[in-house]
Amino acid sequence: QVQLVESGGGLVQAGDSLRLSCAASSSTFRSYAVGWFRQAPGKKREFVASINWSGDRTAYADSVKGRFTISKDNVKNMVYLQMNSLKPEDTDVYYCAARETYYSAGRYFLNEYEYTYWGQGTQVTVSS
Repeated sequence: QVQLVESGGGLVQAGDSLRLSCAASSSTFRSYAVGWFRQAPGKKREFVASINWSGDRTAYADSVKGRFTISKDNVKNMVYLQMNSLKPEDTDVYYCAARETYYSAGRYFLNEYEYTYWGQGTQVTVSS
């Protein structure tokens, strides 16, 4: 069982930056792939970014490519989402998700159903 806790959300202005953090409870987190998703009220949860277990392969939604960066620290059991040049349309609740990969080389996951564990979410609000 893995517990994920997101933090770092808040209210910022357009053009500002935020760094979201996702802390994992499990000592086996090293072998997990992680993704960030976001969801607005009444809308479907959408993929933002993902990273493989070793942190050397990443994928991004087109809407955030070039502005957001996902990273993973396997010593601290942490995953980060650095968000730069924020836009009002980035306003959402952001969720961290993880799944075991058993060190399967290079694998990351883009779909909500592929993840086993989810955090409670952190609100990001970008004002214009």
